[in-house]
Amino acid sequence: MHNSLDTFPGAILRRSFVFLLFVATVLVATCANAGVGRYVCSPCGLPCDAKFFDNPGTCPDCGMPLISEAEAKVRAEAKALVESKKIAILIFNGVEVIDFTGPYEVFGAANFDVYTVARTKDPITTAMGLTVVPKYSFDDAPKATVLVVPGGGVKAAQDDAATLKWIIEETARCEHTMSVCNGAFILAHAGLLDGLSATTTNGNIPRLRDQFPKIRVVDDQRFVDNGKIITTAGLSAGIDGALHVVELLMGRGYAQQVALIEEYDFSERAGFVRAAMADKLIPDMNPGADFGKWDVVSTEGGTDHWQRILRGTSNKTAGELAEYIESTLSSAAHWTMVKGGTGGRSEWKFKGKKGEMWNGIVTVEETSGRNNQFTVVVKIAKA
Repeated sequence: MHNSLDTFPGAILRRSFVFLLFVATVLVATCANAGVGRYVCSPCGLPCDAKFFDNPGTCPDCGMPLISEAEAKVRAEAKALVESKKIAILIFNGVEVIDFTGPYEVFGAANFDVYTVARTKDPITTAMGLTVVPKYSFDDAPKATVLVVPGGGVKAAQDDAATLKWIIEETARCEHTMSVCNGAFILAHAGLLDGLSATTTNGNIPRLRDQFPKIRVVDDQRFVDNGKIITTAGLSAGIDGALHVVELLMGRGYAQQVALIEEYDFSERAGFVRAAMADKLIPDMNPGADFGKWDVVSTEGGTDHWQRILRGTSNKTAGELAEYIESTLSSAAHWTMVKGGTGGRSEWKFKGKKGEMWNGIVTVEETSGRNNQFTVVVKIAKA
């Protein structure tokens, strides 16, 4: 991936459309009370840009449409404002692709000046094998308005003194620093999250809590805004975080325009937060080798309910399988059985992460017409 990708026709059209919508919005507010005055050539880079005309039409020299001086001024100011926003995206060996390309796409569509930065300009290899050539190194990168710190294979980056020093210095002078996914661990190792609220990718929530007790870890938001420092949940949540930053820099309307062009559902509080899904409350009940091969048939729900269906084969009886599951729930998850497993069905109660009560139902049935095949259904719901 190179910055030259911005020259693709689709990218140019998207960026131009967003910018023109922004200009049109500003024009409505600015030009409504301004006189029409003289007309000038739409900027084309030729000497005729300096000429003035009394009437609208087309430029006799280059054929470009003539626009009012007021509109030309608004366009120039809007262009300068947008292009003054510089977005530095840190990349490193093992960086997760969507963690840096998702925000890159959003900020690029917003017409900001977006560029990648690494410790050196040597090509880096992403988590999925994509080769990327950084545009800048730490030594020559421009001063950024926003610094983006993605996740992926972060250990080398979070343990590298030069990388942490650069992040600390950039954060001190930029308007916002945003981490994506487990990029939060890089900021944490730099000491930038102490005393703040922060989030990270779903599977790393417990580890962030354990390793950094000074951080107030949040598990029910796609992004957490502390003012200067913003952290996002995993992977695609970096897109939400980037749109939020666009809103901070350019206003809600501009961010909505970018989201529409990107065909992305951007809202004040996104409904899906992976770490908040109720399946986190269901322990791993795969019976393992002693009970044969098992597969997840379906797993779906939301923040207040979930259903998981397992199906597999076993030489054990339905009763033995039920006993194994009951033991797992009682010991690993601290569930309490409120009604015994008569006929392969048991009812349970347990506490959620914040002490709230939940109910659960577990059924174990032998699949009709299939010897040694069983179906296990686990349903939970907030009481």
